[in-house]
Amino acid sequence: MRTDILLQGAVIGLSIAAPVGPIALLCIRRSLADGSLFGLASGLGAATADAFYGAVAGFGLTFLSEALLGNKTWLRILGGLYLCYLGTRIFLAKAKERAVDVAPTGLIGAYASTILLTLTNPVTILAFLAVFASLGITPGGDPGSAGSLVAGVFLGSATWWLVLALGVGTLRTRIPPAVLIWVNRLAGAVIAGFGVFAIYTL
Repeated sequence: MRTDILLQGAVIGLSIAAPVGPIALLCIRRSLADGSLFGLASGLGAATADAFYGAVAGFGLTFLSEALLGNKTWLRILGGLYLCYLGTRIFLAKAKERAVDVAPTGLIGAYASTILLTLTNPVTILAFLAVFASLGITPGGDPGSAGSLVAGVFLGSATWWLVLALGVGTLRTRIPPAVLIWVNRLAGAVIAGFGVFAIYTL
């Protein structure tokens, strides 16, 4: 494994994860409502999906990339509808309700839901292809370089989600129920807005 490319991948993974978007809002909301583990599980789901797309691009799995990009409209519609669903449930949640936006399987549900949300944006493959080109890595070429970059992306992204979940989780017991209700409403409205925007801009 190439250490230099691993570190470059970590920087890329961190830069992909850090911007505030629907996944970050889900991570924050779940950390506040259910604890840091739920927030971390949500973030790791996104990191796993990013690593998957990086692997598709890096190892030259053209049959997968063509299939995903060929169905990107439907995937985006599904992702947008799911964001609207999650946003609505969070908006209507009471402060005492726990894990209203995750599946009954708890941590596994939190992890799986963000994998699915992240996978509904297959154009991420194109971003990874550009990154590989800038680093001089040919898709389907050197598996060691591709593997190092993908591993770095996951580690960088996972590090960000760990810091975010732990940081927000420390505030959990300090936020009164009345404030948490408004947090639910704000987060729910913004997440649903991301869903509407994703569908509207098709």
